[in-house]
Amino acid sequence: MKLPWLATDTPFPPVEGALSEPAGLLAAGADLSLGRLQLAYSNGIFPWYSAGEPILWWSPDPRMVLACQDFAPSHSLRKRLRQIARSESGPSPRVQIRVDTAFEAVIARCAAPRDSQAGTWITAEMQQAYYAWHLAGGAHSIETWVDETLVGGLYGISLGGMFFGESMFTLVPDASKVALAYLVTFLRRYGVEWIDCQQQTRHLASLGAQPVPRTQFVEHVRQAIELPAPLWRPGRLDSEGNIHELAGLD
Repeated sequence: MKLPWLATDTPFPPVEGALSEPAGLLAAGADLSLGRLQLAYSNGIFPWYSAGEPILWWSPDPRMVLACQDFAPSHSLRKRLRQIARSESGPSPRVQIRVDTAFEAVIARCAAPRDSQAGTWITAEMQQAYYAWHLAGGAHSIETWVDETLVGGLYGISLGGMFFGESMFTLVPDASKVALAYLVTFLRRYGVEWIDCQQQTRHLASLGAQPVPRTQFVEHVRQAIELPAPLWRPGRLDSEGNIHELAGLD
């Protein structure tokens, strides 16, 4: 089967036509404009490619999904979350989970090479595109700060009642998992049921994520994006899913 090549004005082909090997590869080409990205995510498609390659578009089957109600933190992580929650009402807690206060830094950290990887799929072009989406109100970061230092976090896309997780990083143990736990609580507060995790990994499965058929995933996305989105704004996120104003933010 020949891989479809997209011009800037070419619509995506039906996701049912994605290749089985490599799993989920749907098309190549087009651009990372805001309109193209919104169209892709609304139809269960995402970009994933390396520097020097054309833009590759994917829609794997099955799709890894974390249902917020199925989030399963380990015993040690639950203990850590309780410790953070107990201290968050103090005047200046050492550990803070924040929303959208350092999006550029989070995506840059996620893009940094890791020991298990030769390079990164979060190219400079991708970083620019998702930062533009952040400025437009669709891409968001959840950040773990310790003593005013960013030590972990994640970023993703919010469309209506759906959240699409993109990547996470951690500089100290459990920092990204803490950010994910707070994100889950925030999304549940607004009735968001699923976090898209894209690819199947053992790490995601250990947190409660499960594969679902692509047809089920795409149908859920198309219904969820019609729902009201959570009320995102920069600030400190508490353990109940509330965002508080952070002094010094514009």
